[in-house]
Amino acid sequence: MASLFTNPGFIPVSQLSTTHPARLLLYYTTSTTTTKTPTIHPTKSSTSFTTIFCSATRHTHRPAYIPNQIPDPQYVRVFDTTLRDGEQSPGASMTSKEKLDVARQLAKLGVDIIEAGFPAASNDDLEAVKMIAKEVGNEVDENGYVPVICGLARCNKRDIDASWEAVKHAKRPRIHTFIATSEIHMKHKLKKTKEEVIEKARSMVSYARSLGCDDVEFSPEDAGRSDREFLYQILAEVINAGATTLNIPDTVGYTMPNEFGQLIADIRANTKGIENVIVSTHCQNDLGLSTANTLAGACAGARQVEVTINGIGERAGNASLEEVVMALKCRGDQVLGGLYTGIDTEQIIMSSKMVEEFSGLHVQPHKAIVGANAFAHESGIHQDGMLKHKNTYEIISPEDIGLHRSNKSGIVLGKLSGRHALRSQLLELGYDIDSKDVDDLFWRFKAVAEKKKVTCGTLDLPMATVRLIDANGEEHIACANGTGPVDSAYKAIDHIVKERVILLEYALNAVTEGIDAIATTRVLIRGENKHASTHSSGETSHRTFSGTGAEMDIVVSSVRAYVNALNKMLGFHNQTEAVVNTGNSRVSA
Repeated sequence: MASLFTNPGFIPVSQLSTTHPARLLLYYTTSTTTTKTPTIHPTKSSTSFTTIFCSATRHTHRPAYIPNQIPDPQYVRVFDTTLRDGEQSPGASMTSKEKLDVARQLAKLGVDIIEAGFPAASNDDLEAVKMIAKEVGNEVDENGYVPVICGLARCNKRDIDASWEAVKHAKRPRIHTFIATSEIHMKHKLKKTKEEVIEKARSMVSYARSLGCDDVEFSPEDAGRSDREFLYQILAEVINAGATTLNIPDTVGYTMPNEFGQLIADIRANTKGIENVIVSTHCQNDLGLSTANTLAGACAGARQVEVTINGIGERAGNASLEEVVMALKCRGDQVLGGLYTGIDTEQIIMSSKMVEEFSGLHVQPHKAIVGANAFAHESGIHQDGMLKHKNTYEIISPEDIGLHRSNKSGIVLGKLSGRHALRSQLLELGYDIDSKDVDDLFWRFKAVAEKKKVTCGTLDLPMATVRLIDANGEEHIACANGTGPVDSAYKAIDHIVKERVILLEYALNAVTEGIDAIATTRVLIRGENKHASTHSSGETSHRTFSGTGAEMDIVVSSVRAYVNALNKMLGFHNQTEAVVNTGNSRVSA
């Protein structure tokens, strides 16, 4: 990190004085101009470089939550937007139940703010955010922690009303409103002048406060490409109108780390009233720099980071929660000025697995922190080093993120495996199952392990028979011919559901080793009637839906994935009478 911010000969900023002057991160240049130009400066490490392993020390104190200030200047709030920006990934739509489960896991993870959705997008989104606000937003733990529940809104009354209607039920509600500020966005998208944009931002922040919401976040969309003087002006106006957090988005992932850090520093030095609000960052990953930019922003004084689990999001995704949090934990005391978060890092793997499963977006094997290969060592040289001392090639303990490697004992699950072996493997996958649920899960596992393979042949006329049971318990049976068993099964399902869809993607993978591996299938579909969805950008797109399934029989796995995707699509339009039950599907091919 330090190499990104080199610039010698600076005078420290007075308002950032601390009991640890060697850890100051922001410096002013001496200048004869009236406008101060702050510059990022490398910190002096308070820890010797002989430190070779990330500290497992956990900060137990979370500062009291005050919307526009943080009592501890080294504390960084974690704003998770998995359920909003993350769900905008193509095919990542989740059901309301899945969103609630993810929100509960995010609370267990310890995020400070959950951006639960974009309530104005649809009634379904509004109700999902409202449900999260009512349930997760009121579950206060023994330490007084409860996450802030936030809803996104464009700078118009309709969006803000919908957002407030959804989040007002939470103990700590927040409205997050935004408008574009770059020249290219104002000219081609908004078709508004700078004066009109300022007035719209000021009036809508004021309107959000007038509804009774005392926690209002404002974002100047595409701030990374916006004129600096214009940014200072509009941010000062929204502060005066009652904004409590100013989020600075690198909306298209355009800036370099030194540029983005300088942007945060300039805003903190030149915006009137900035001392009365929290500065936040929201970095997209178009150039693969979202984590680096987020950390650069934190080094420059931002005290809220907007991130998603697994880095999911539009286009190339967002800054990854696990990467940002573990970077702060691993190097926070050494080179990042003692910055820390309130995240329980042992919940990271569980959170990652849940989002991967519900969104249908697989984590790439070499993904930092949570990828399948992140703690795998195949090279002989690396293995030799690991056997002698694990810190030779691991700077993070896998247990710190909730990863327990039971495979070190050579456990392979089969029909003769016991409960303890099953639970050990579940822990390795990130699932900490309550003892009361292990018995039920164990017998379901045994049933799968004892199943025989279903055979398929090169028939002249492939045919599939499918039996589905709908939400009312009614049984439906259909037969169909196709080019193969999967195609036949899908056509039979289409005859039952009577919902014409386009299959956009189909992927099949093995989740266990060997020729008798369990297959997992992911499909991505879109309705032929082109279900429309409104994005936060204001654009209307054709919504896609993903589904996953796992079985020893690849045809059944494929059917489960297809039915799962259909359920999401039908549920999105409240067509509950047509929702089928994946647990009762029967297929022969």
